[in-house]
Amino acid sequence: MTSRMQSLVAALGAGTVLTLGTASGAMAQEAWPSRPIQLIVASSAGSGTDALARLMGQRLSEVLKQPVVVDARPGGSGIIAAKAVIKAPNDGYTLLYATASGHVIAPSVMKHYPLDLRKGLVPVAQTMEGGVILAVNAELPVHNLSELINFVKANPDKYSYATWANGSSANLTMEWLKKKTGMKTEHVAYKTSTQLLTDVSSGVVKIGWADPSVMTPFVRSGKVRPIAIPGNVRPPQFPEVQTMGEQGYGFDAVGWFGVFAPAGTDPAIVKRLHAEINKVQQSPEAAAMMKNMNFGPPPAKTTEQFRDIVDSDLNTWSKIAADAGIQLDL
Repeated sequence: MTSRMQSLVAALGAGTVLTLGTASGAMAQEAWPSRPIQLIVASSAGSGTDALARLMGQRLSEVLKQPVVVDARPGGSGIIAAKAVIKAPNDGYTLLYATASGHVIAPSVMKHYPLDLRKGLVPVAQTMEGGVILAVNAELPVHNLSELINFVKANPDKYSYATWANGSSANLTMEWLKKKTGMKTEHVAYKTSTQLLTDVSSGVVKIGWADPSVMTPFVRSGKVRPIAIPGNVRPPQFPEVQTMGEQGYGFDAVGWFGVFAPAGTDPAIVKRLHAEINKVQQSPEAAAMMKNMNFGPPPAKTTEQFRDIVDSDLNTWSKIAADAGIQLDL
């Protein structure tokens, strides 16, 4: 090869490297988002969680100028959805819309939970928070938490309490209350809140816990009386119902929804998502939807505050489950 040809090859090689390097740099600095975002929901389509996720997806699509595709993946106590996001690239294009039930309660009550959510996911923003409601059959001579405690203690093991599942937040909250007060009452697990409230209404079971949004028609029928709610916010449709804390039994762990991203996601992307989600949270539409579902005002916490809630809840629910001997198979 002549020296002239060698110079030409070297120049072409250098040009190719320069071109590839420039293209690589351009891709690395590509503005986010530049394509659709997938929001995987750990609940079934048509559920309250799904409805809030779709509102969030619609509003984020408008401000991010890219479609946010809601993908409902129920099952496995949230494991199916969480696993999909943990395994996704941490490029900001796959997010998880999770619930406290799947994210902090399931790992606390399952014998062999297969994921490490704290290592695999980073919190982005909390989108809902609210406690489940403790209610009684309207014919029971009980109108508040103290009266229930005294009534059950005067009739040990005579009255059962119902929740929608073993290891649910309601089951754990009642077990905590039993230990705190000395009440003796057995747990009856139903498949749905609607089924258990139907039986509370008819008196088949006298005491039950259920989701605030499901509770409303049963309370308005006059056959079910709500008497307490965990957390710090009274249910907006039943403002007369005091929190457990107001009645002397403070319990701060409540249900929540929130958005998570795969671990290692660019902090700038997390920050942008958090800011835009909190803007949606402050909209009249979000507030109206929360009130309609009988939840408190939409939260607007920092990412760090949300992370602290997740960590605190894991510790709280794990301790209650261990103390009560609640361990479930996957």
